[in-house]
Amino acid sequence: MEPLGFLDITAALAGRFWPVWIALAATFALSILYKRRLGLYGKLFDSPVGMTGFGIVMFWVFTALFANLIATHDPLTQISGMKNVLPGTPVRGAAEGAYGHYLLGGDNLARDVFSRMVMGARSVLSIAPAATAFAFMVGITLGLPAGYFGGKLDTGLSFVANLVLAFPVILLFYLLVTPEIQLAGPLVTMPWSTEGWRASIPNIMAAVLFVFPIIFFSILWNSRYFTSPARRNLYVGITLLFGLWVYAGLAFDADPTGIWSMDPNLLNVFVSVVFVNAPTVFRIIRGLVMDIKSRDYVAAGMTRGEGPWYIMLWEILPNARGPLIVDFCLRIGYTTILLGTLGFFGLGVAPESPDWGSTINQGRRLLSQFPHPAIVPALALMSLVLGLNLLADGLREESLKD
Repeated sequence: MEPLGFLDITAALAGRFWPVWIALAATFALSILYKRRLGLYGKLFDSPVGMTGFGIVMFWVFTALFANLIATHDPLTQISGMKNVLPGTPVRGAAEGAYGHYLLGGDNLARDVFSRMVMGARSVLSIAPAATAFAFMVGITLGLPAGYFGGKLDTGLSFVANLVLAFPVILLFYLLVTPEIQLAGPLVTMPWSTEGWRASIPNIMAAVLFVFPIIFFSILWNSRYFTSPARRNLYVGITLLFGLWVYAGLAFDADPTGIWSMDPNLLNVFVSVVFVNAPTVFRIIRGLVMDIKSRDYVAAGMTRGEGPWYIMLWEILPNARGPLIVDFCLRIGYTTILLGTLGFFGLGVAPESPDWGSTINQGRRLLSQFPHPAIVPALALMSLVLGLNLLADGLREESLKD
Protein backbone atom coordinates (compact mmCIF):
# COMPACT_ATOMS: atom_id res chain seq x y z
CA MET A 1 0.00 0.00 0.00
CA GLU A 2 1.04 3.57 -0.70
CA PRO A 3 1.33 6.24 2.01
CA LEU A 4 -1.71 8.49 2.32
CA GLY A 5 -1.56 12.17 1.40
CA PHE A 6 -3.00 15.01 3.45
CA LEU A 7 -6.41 14.95 1.76
CA ASP A 8 -6.61 11.18 2.00
CA ILE A 9 -5.78 11.30 5.72
CA THR A 10 -8.40 14.00 6.29
CA ALA A 11 -11.05 11.98 4.46
CA ALA A 12 -10.11 8.81 6.32
CA LEU A 13 -10.28 10.58 9.69
CA ALA A 14 -13.69 12.06 8.85
CA GLY A 15 -14.89 8.60 7.88
CA ARG A 16 -13.70 7.01 11.12
CA PHE A 17 -15.78 9.48 13.14
CA TRP A 18 -19.05 8.55 11.41
CA PRO A 19 -20.81 7.53 14.67
CA VAL A 20 -19.90 10.90 16.18
CA TRP A 21 -21.30 12.86 13.21
CA ILE A 22 -24.58 10.94 13.37
CA ALA A 23 -24.90 11.44 17.13
CA LEU A 24 -24.05 15.15 16.86
CA ALA A 25 -26.58 15.69 14.08
CA ALA A 26 -29.32 13.93 16.07
CA THR A 27 -28.47 15.84 19.26
CA PHE A 28 -28.47 19.25 17.58
CA ALA A 29 -31.63 18.53 15.58
CA LEU A 30 -33.64 17.42 18.61
CA SER A 31 -32.24 20.16 20.86
CA ILE A 32 -33.04 22.95 18.39
CA LEU A 33 -36.50 21.50 17.69
CA TYR A 34 -37.47 21.41 21.37
CA LYS A 35 -35.23 24.18 22.73
CA ARG A 36 -38.15 26.25 24.07
CA ARG A 37 -39.06 23.37 26.37
CA LEU A 38 -35.56 22.66 27.64
CA GLY A 39 -34.93 25.62 29.95
CA LEU A 40 -31.38 26.92 30.19
CA TYR A 41 -30.08 24.07 28.03
CA GLY A 42 -32.47 25.05 25.25
CA LYS A 43 -31.49 28.70 25.50
CA LEU A 44 -27.90 27.64 24.90
CA PHE A 45 -28.82 27.17 21.22
CA ASP A 46 -29.60 30.88 20.94
CA SER A 47 -25.92 31.61 21.60
CA PRO A 48 -23.43 30.95 18.77
CA VAL A 49 -20.59 30.77 21.30
CA GLY A 50 -22.50 28.33 23.47
CA MET A 51 -23.46 26.16 20.49
CA THR A 52 -19.86 26.03 19.31
CA GLY A 53 -18.60 25.03 22.75
CA PHE A 54 -21.39 22.47 23.15
CA GLY A 55 -20.55 20.97 19.77
CA ILE A 56 -16.85 20.62 20.61
CA VAL A 57 -17.57 19.08 24.02
CA MET A 58 -20.15 16.65 22.65
CA PHE A 59 -17.75 15.68 19.87
CA TRP A 60 -15.32 14.38 22.48
CA VAL A 61 -18.10 12.87 24.60
CA PHE A 62 -19.37 10.85 21.63
CA THR A 63 -15.79 10.01 20.68
CA ALA A 64 -15.30 8.51 24.14
CA LEU A 65 -18.59 6.61 23.89
CA PHE A 66 -17.87 5.19 20.42
CA ALA A 67 -14.10 4.82 20.88
CA ASN A 68 -14.12 1.12 20.08
CA LEU A 69 -15.78 1.81 16.72
CA ILE A 70 -13.54 4.76 15.85
CA ALA A 71 -10.09 3.47 16.82
CA THR A 72 -8.24 1.70 14.03
CA HIS A 73 -5.86 -0.34 16.22
CA ASP A 74 -5.44 -1.46 19.80
CA PRO A 75 -3.87 1.53 21.61
CA LEU A 76 -1.40 -0.75 23.40
CA THR A 77 -0.36 -2.89 20.42
CA GLN A 78 3.17 -2.39 19.08
CA ILE A 79 3.72 -3.22 15.42
CA SER A 80 7.23 -3.94 14.22
CA GLY A 81 8.65 -1.31 11.90
CA MET A 82 6.11 1.38 12.82
CA LYS A 83 8.18 3.28 15.37
CA ASN A 84 7.77 7.07 14.93
CA VAL A 85 6.37 6.65 11.42
CA LEU A 86 4.76 9.67 9.78
CA PRO A 87 0.97 10.11 9.45
CA GLY A 88 -0.56 7.99 6.69
CA THR A 89 2.16 5.33 6.73
CA PRO A 90 0.96 1.85 5.66
CA VAL A 91 1.11 -0.83 8.36
CA ARG A 92 3.80 -3.35 7.56
CA GLY A 93 2.50 -6.89 7.33
CA ALA A 94 -1.07 -5.89 8.19
CA ALA A 95 -3.26 -8.92 8.94
CA GLU A 96 -6.34 -9.72 6.85
CA GLY A 97 -9.16 -7.37 7.81
CA ALA A 98 -6.95 -5.07 9.90
CA TYR A 99 -6.80 -1.35 9.18
CA GLY A 100 -4.00 -0.69 6.74
CA HIS A 101 -2.56 2.65 7.91
CA TYR A 102 -1.44 4.61 10.93
CA LEU A 103 -3.57 7.65 10.15
CA LEU A 104 -1.73 10.01 12.50
CA GLY A 105 1.57 8.16 12.62
CA GLY A 106 3.23 6.01 15.26
CA ASP A 107 4.83 6.85 18.59
CA ASN A 108 8.24 5.86 19.97
CA LEU A 109 6.90 2.41 20.90
CA ALA A 110 5.33 1.80 17.48
CA ARG A 111 1.75 2.31 18.70
CA ASP A 112 -0.96 4.05 16.69
CA VAL A 113 -1.19 7.73 17.70
CA PHE A 114 -4.74 8.10 16.38
CA SER A 115 -6.09 5.16 18.36
CA ARG A 116 -4.35 6.34 21.53
CA MET A 117 -5.85 9.80 21.09
CA VAL A 118 -9.35 8.33 20.72
CA MET A 119 -8.99 6.03 23.72
CA GLY A 120 -7.43 8.89 25.67
CA ALA A 121 -10.72 10.79 25.35
CA ARG A 122 -12.44 7.94 27.17
CA SER A 123 -9.77 7.99 29.86
CA VAL A 124 -10.14 11.73 30.47
CA LEU A 125 -13.93 11.92 30.27
CA SER A 126 -14.41 8.96 32.59
CA ILE A 127 -12.66 10.89 35.37
CA ALA A 128 -13.06 14.66 34.91
CA PRO A 129 -16.90 15.04 35.02
CA ALA A 130 -17.33 12.45 37.80
CA ALA A 131 -14.55 13.92 39.95
CA THR A 132 -15.98 17.41 39.44
CA ALA A 133 -19.46 16.19 40.42
CA PHE A 134 -18.08 14.65 43.63
CA ALA A 135 -16.24 17.88 44.41
CA PHE A 136 -19.50 19.79 43.96
CA MET A 137 -21.29 17.39 46.31
CA VAL A 138 -18.67 18.05 48.98
CA GLY A 139 -18.62 21.80 48.40
CA ILE A 140 -22.41 22.18 48.33
CA THR A 141 -23.00 20.02 51.42
CA LEU A 142 -20.53 22.07 53.45
CA GLY A 143 -20.97 25.47 51.79
CA LEU A 144 -24.73 25.72 52.27
CA PRO A 145 -24.74 25.57 56.10
CA ALA A 146 -21.56 27.64 56.34
CA GLY A 147 -23.09 30.51 54.38
CA TYR A 148 -26.56 30.17 55.87
CA PHE A 149 -25.76 29.79 59.58
CA GLY A 150 -22.43 31.65 59.69
CA GLY A 151 -20.78 31.94 63.08
CA LYS A 152 -18.31 29.37 64.37
CA LEU A 153 -19.41 26.77 61.82
CA ASP A 154 -18.54 29.13 58.98
CA THR A 155 -15.25 30.11 60.60
CA GLY A 156 -14.18 26.50 61.14
CA LEU A 157 -15.13 25.23 57.67
CA SER A 158 -13.60 28.27 55.97
CA PHE A 159 -10.35 27.73 57.87
CA VAL A 160 -10.17 24.10 56.72
CA ALA A 161 -10.94 25.13 53.12
CA ASN A 162 -8.24 27.79 53.15
CA LEU A 163 -5.81 25.30 54.67
CA VAL A 164 -6.38 22.86 51.80
CA LEU A 165 -6.13 25.62 49.19
CA ALA A 166 -2.80 26.73 50.66
CA PHE A 167 -1.28 23.26 50.18
CA PRO A 168 0.80 22.88 46.99
CA VAL A 169 -1.24 20.77 44.57
CA ILE A 170 1.59 18.93 42.81
CA LEU A 171 3.23 18.11 46.15
CA LEU A 172 -0.08 16.62 47.30
CA PHE A 173 -0.21 14.36 44.25
CA TYR A 174 3.39 13.27 44.72
CA LEU A 175 2.64 12.38 48.34
CA LEU A 176 -0.46 10.35 47.49
CA VAL A 177 1.33 8.07 45.03
CA THR A 178 4.46 7.32 47.08
CA PRO A 179 4.74 3.74 48.39
CA GLU A 180 5.18 4.94 51.97
CA ILE A 181 1.82 6.74 51.88
CA GLN A 182 0.19 3.71 50.28
CA LEU A 183 1.33 1.52 53.20
CA ALA A 184 0.69 4.02 55.98
CA GLY A 185 -2.98 3.21 56.63
CA PRO A 186 -4.55 0.77 59.11
CA LEU A 187 -5.30 -2.91 58.45
CA VAL A 188 -9.00 -3.42 57.64
CA THR A 189 -11.04 -6.64 57.67
CA MET A 190 -14.50 -6.76 56.07
CA PRO A 191 -17.34 -8.84 57.66
CA TRP A 192 -17.57 -11.18 54.64
CA SER A 193 -13.82 -11.77 54.39
CA THR A 194 -11.24 -13.25 56.75
CA GLU A 195 -8.34 -11.61 54.98
CA GLY A 196 -7.35 -8.11 56.03
CA TRP A 197 -6.01 -5.46 53.67
CA ARG A 198 -4.11 -2.25 54.13
CA ALA A 199 -6.30 0.87 53.86
CA SER A 200 -4.01 3.49 52.35
CA ILE A 201 -4.22 7.24 52.93
CA PRO A 202 -6.11 7.66 49.60
CA ASN A 203 -8.59 5.01 50.82
CA ILE A 204 -9.14 6.97 54.03
CA MET A 205 -9.61 10.20 52.07
CA ALA A 206 -12.04 8.41 49.74
CA ALA A 207 -13.95 7.13 52.78
CA VAL A 208 -14.46 10.72 53.91
CA LEU A 209 -15.08 12.41 50.55
CA PHE A 210 -17.27 9.74 48.94
CA VAL A 211 -19.80 9.78 51.78
CA PHE A 212 -20.91 13.34 50.94
CA PRO A 213 -23.17 12.42 47.98
CA ILE A 214 -25.04 10.02 50.28
CA ILE A 215 -25.40 12.74 52.92
CA PHE A 216 -26.49 15.31 50.34
CA PHE A 217 -29.24 13.24 48.75
CA SER A 218 -30.48 11.90 52.09
CA ILE A 219 -30.88 15.44 53.43
CA LEU A 220 -32.40 16.52 50.11
CA TRP A 221 -35.20 13.91 50.24
CA ASN A 222 -35.74 14.32 53.97
CA SER A 223 -36.19 18.09 53.73
CA ARG A 224 -38.47 17.88 50.68
CA TYR A 225 -40.75 15.07 51.82
CA PHE A 226 -40.62 15.59 55.59
CA THR A 227 -44.43 15.87 55.70
CA SER A 228 -44.83 12.66 53.65
CA PRO A 229 -43.07 10.02 55.76
CA ALA A 230 -43.81 7.09 53.43
CA ARG A 231 -42.28 8.78 50.37
CA ARG A 232 -39.43 10.21 52.42
CA ASN A 233 -38.53 6.82 53.88
CA LEU A 234 -38.67 5.23 50.42
CA TYR A 235 -36.36 7.78 48.80
CA VAL A 236 -33.94 7.94 51.72
CA GLY A 237 -33.88 4.14 51.97
CA ILE A 238 -33.09 3.74 48.27
CA THR A 239 -30.37 6.40 48.55
CA LEU A 240 -28.76 4.71 51.53
CA LEU A 241 -28.99 1.20 50.07
CA PHE A 242 -27.62 2.08 46.64
CA GLY A 243 -25.23 4.75 47.95
CA LEU A 244 -23.58 2.54 50.56
CA TRP A 245 -23.24 -0.28 48.03
CA VAL A 246 -21.40 2.01 45.59
CA TYR A 247 -19.50 3.64 48.46
CA ALA A 248 -18.11 0.32 49.72
CA GLY A 249 -16.91 -0.62 46.24
CA LEU A 250 -15.34 2.69 45.25
CA ALA A 251 -13.78 3.70 48.55
CA PHE A 252 -12.63 0.30 49.84
CA ASP A 253 -12.93 -2.06 46.86
CA ALA A 254 -15.24 -4.05 49.15
CA ASP A 255 -18.26 -4.63 46.91
CA PRO A 256 -19.14 -8.35 47.34
CA THR A 257 -20.67 -8.42 43.83
CA GLY A 258 -17.58 -6.88 42.20
CA ILE A 259 -19.67 -4.42 40.16
CA TRP A 260 -18.29 -1.28 41.77
CA SER A 261 -14.54 -0.98 42.05
CA MET A 262 -11.77 1.47 41.26
CA ASP A 263 -8.20 0.74 40.31
CA PRO A 264 -5.79 2.02 43.03
CA ASN A 265 -4.02 4.32 40.55
CA LEU A 266 -7.34 5.75 39.40
CA LEU A 267 -8.49 6.13 43.01
CA ASN A 268 -5.38 8.22 43.80
CA VAL A 269 -6.10 10.57 40.91
CA PHE A 270 -9.83 10.73 41.62
CA VAL A 271 -9.44 11.48 45.33
CA SER A 272 -6.74 14.07 44.68
CA VAL A 273 -8.89 15.94 42.16
CA VAL A 274 -11.93 15.95 44.47
CA PHE A 275 -9.83 17.04 47.45
CA VAL A 276 -8.30 19.94 45.54
CA ASN A 277 -11.52 21.20 43.89
CA ALA A 278 -13.94 20.86 46.81
CA PRO A 279 -12.63 23.87 48.83
CA THR A 280 -13.02 26.21 45.85
CA VAL A 281 -16.58 25.01 45.28
CA PHE A 282 -17.22 25.48 49.01
CA ARG A 283 -16.15 29.12 48.84
CA ILE A 284 -18.32 29.80 45.79
CA ILE A 285 -21.38 28.20 47.39
CA ARG A 286 -20.77 30.01 50.67
CA GLY A 287 -20.58 33.38 48.94
CA LEU A 288 -23.74 32.76 46.92
CA VAL A 289 -25.69 31.65 49.99
CA MET A 290 -24.60 34.69 52.00
CA ASP A 291 -25.97 36.90 49.20
CA ILE A 292 -29.18 35.00 48.45
CA LYS A 293 -30.28 34.33 52.04
CA SER A 294 -31.28 37.98 52.42
CA ARG A 295 -33.80 37.80 49.54
CA ASP A 296 -37.54 38.16 50.12
CA TYR A 297 -38.45 34.64 49.00
CA VAL A 298 -36.12 33.22 51.67
CA ALA A 299 -37.85 35.32 54.30
CA ALA A 300 -41.18 34.09 52.95
CA GLY A 301 -40.03 30.49 53.39
CA MET A 302 -39.08 31.20 56.98
CA THR A 303 -42.48 32.77 57.54
CA ARG A 304 -44.17 29.61 56.24
CA GLY A 305 -42.25 27.65 58.87
CA GLU A 306 -39.91 25.83 56.46
CA GLY A 307 -36.83 24.24 58.01
CA PRO A 308 -33.31 25.53 57.36
CA TRP A 309 -32.31 22.63 55.09
CA TYR A 310 -35.47 22.98 53.00
CA ILE A 311 -34.72 26.66 52.50
CA MET A 312 -31.08 25.96 51.65
CA LEU A 313 -31.74 23.09 49.24
CA TRP A 314 -35.06 24.04 47.68
CA GLU A 315 -35.08 27.86 47.83
CA ILE A 316 -31.46 29.07 47.77
CA LEU A 317 -29.66 26.37 45.77
CA PRO A 318 -32.00 26.45 42.71
CA ASN A 319 -31.58 30.22 42.52
CA ALA A 320 -27.80 29.81 42.50
CA ARG A 321 -27.86 27.31 39.63
CA GLY A 322 -26.67 29.75 36.95
CA PRO A 323 -23.23 30.52 38.45
CA LEU A 324 -22.89 26.92 39.61
CA ILE A 325 -23.54 25.43 36.16
CA VAL A 326 -21.06 27.83 34.62
CA ASP A 327 -18.45 27.00 37.25
CA PHE A 328 -19.12 23.28 36.79
CA CYS A 329 -18.26 23.52 33.08
CA LEU A 330 -15.15 25.59 33.76
CA ARG A 331 -14.08 23.25 36.54
CA ILE A 332 -14.30 20.22 34.25
CA GLY A 333 -11.88 22.10 31.99
CA TYR A 334 -9.54 22.81 34.91
CA THR A 335 -9.78 19.16 35.95
CA THR A 336 -8.97 18.06 32.40
CA ILE A 337 -5.82 20.19 32.45
CA LEU A 338 -4.99 18.86 35.90
CA LEU A 339 -5.38 15.26 34.73
CA GLY A 340 -3.15 16.04 31.77
CA THR A 341 -0.57 17.49 34.14
CA LEU A 342 -0.71 14.40 36.34
CA GLY A 343 -0.33 12.13 33.34
CA PHE A 344 2.56 14.24 32.07
CA PHE A 345 4.40 13.75 35.35
CA GLY A 346 3.42 10.07 35.46
CA LEU A 347 1.47 10.44 38.70
CA GLY A 348 -1.27 7.94 39.44
CA VAL A 349 -1.55 6.46 35.94
CA ALA A 350 -0.15 3.29 34.38
CA PRO A 351 2.90 3.92 32.12
CA GLU A 352 1.11 2.43 29.09
CA SER A 353 -2.07 4.45 29.67
CA PRO A 354 -3.36 6.23 26.53
CA ASP A 355 -4.44 9.31 28.51
CA TRP A 356 -3.41 12.51 26.83
CA GLY A 357 -0.99 13.71 29.50
CA SER A 358 1.06 10.51 29.43
CA THR A 359 1.07 10.50 25.63
CA ILE A 360 2.29 14.09 25.49
CA ASN A 361 5.06 13.27 27.96
CA GLN A 362 6.22 10.28 25.92
CA GLY A 363 6.10 12.23 22.66
CA ARG A 364 7.90 15.35 23.84
CA ARG A 365 11.21 13.47 24.20
CA LEU A 366 11.58 13.37 20.41
CA LEU A 367 9.59 16.52 19.70
CA SER A 368 12.19 18.09 17.42
CA GLN A 369 12.43 15.02 15.15
CA PHE A 370 8.92 13.53 15.39
CA PRO A 371 6.40 16.13 16.61
CA HIS A 372 3.17 14.29 15.76
CA PRO A 373 3.04 11.87 18.78
CA ALA A 374 2.95 14.87 21.16
CA ILE A 375 1.07 17.41 19.05
CA VAL A 376 -1.99 15.19 18.40
CA PRO A 377 -2.96 14.62 22.07
CA ALA A 378 -2.00 18.21 22.91
CA LEU A 379 -4.43 19.53 20.29
CA ALA A 380 -7.10 17.13 21.57
CA LEU A 381 -6.63 18.36 25.14
CA MET A 382 -6.65 21.99 24.02
CA SER A 383 -9.83 21.58 21.96
CA LEU A 384 -11.75 19.93 24.81
CA VAL A 385 -10.79 22.65 27.28
CA LEU A 386 -11.61 25.32 24.67
CA GLY A 387 -15.03 23.74 24.14
CA LEU A 388 -15.74 23.69 27.87
CA ASN A 389 -14.75 27.35 28.20
CA LEU A 390 -16.95 28.37 25.27
CA LEU A 391 -19.82 26.31 26.70
CA ALA A 392 -19.40 28.06 30.05
CA ASP A 393 -19.39 31.47 28.33
CA GLY A 394 -22.61 30.59 26.49
CA LEU A 395 -24.29 29.38 29.66
CA ARG A 396 -23.20 32.51 31.52
CA GLU A 397 -24.55 34.71 28.74
CA GLU A 398 -27.92 32.97 28.74
CA SER A 399 -28.22 32.67 32.52
CA LEU A 400 -27.83 36.44 32.86
CA LYS A 401 -30.94 36.88 30.72
CA ASP A 402 -33.14 34.99 33.21
